[in-house]
Amino acid sequence: MADVQAKSLTGKVALVTGGSRGIGAGIVRRLAMEGASVAFTYSSSEGRALQLVHEIESEGGKVSRFKADSASPSDLESVVRQTAEGLGPLDIFVSNAGILSLGTIDAYRLEDFDRMVNINVRAAFVGVQAAARSMNDGGRIIVIGSNTAVRTAFPGTSVYSLTKAALTGLVRGVAIDLAPRSITVNNVQPGPTLTEMTSDHVDLVKPLIPLKRMGEVSEIASLVTYLASKDAGFITGASITIDGGYVA
Repeated sequence: MADVQAKSLTGKVALVTGGSRGIGAGIVRRLAMEGASVAFTYSSSEGRALQLVHEIESEGGKVSRFKADSASPSDLESVVRQTAEGLGPLDIFVSNAGILSLGTIDAYRLEDFDRMVNINVRAAFVGVQAAARSMNDGGRIIVIGSNTAVRTAFPGTSVYSLTKAALTGLVRGVAIDLAPRSITVNNVQPGPTLTEMTSDHVDLVKPLIPLKRMGEVSEIASLVTYLASKDAGFITGASITIDGGYVA
């Protein structure tokens, strides 16, 4: 864990949806490292969730896990309520949970479209709404989008791109809504990032990145942590792309 004097989020309460693996787990680790008390949700990866809790607690961090289906508004609202009751009012909310279901428009099933919208868009709205109601003034809301909101690039990604583009509009409006409470609202748009889910696509994607490498989870988590900090108090309503120049 970071040295006590270097911890920028000591005393803060954070909730991260979809935090058991990949980018979400990296965000949970970094927020805890910076001194926040962190709760996170997971849907099915209980073993990974338990492992993450053990890892953070063994390093002196404070973390809680909640099983929740991001497609269920009642699950999300319950997690926000339980986090606030157990740890205190939220200071940081990160909407990270999301799914990817590929398919060209001529063959895309409506049920797959509905599930993508429910988890990638509606869940972000429900989570942000519930978090705002349980958040201290001066809090930080961060949604995890994708650089596919700017550049789709491959066939079969139209619906995913649609859901991520929707987040750019959401954060702009919510930023205005919550500005009177000094709550900032921003959207982080990662590009190709090295996780288990992307490991099979490295050779296809890497040549398209000017920096000629995949992003690291720690780099995404670092940007999220900055936006969650006091230093980022004048950044709101922004969609910030972090993709090695992929959309440049």
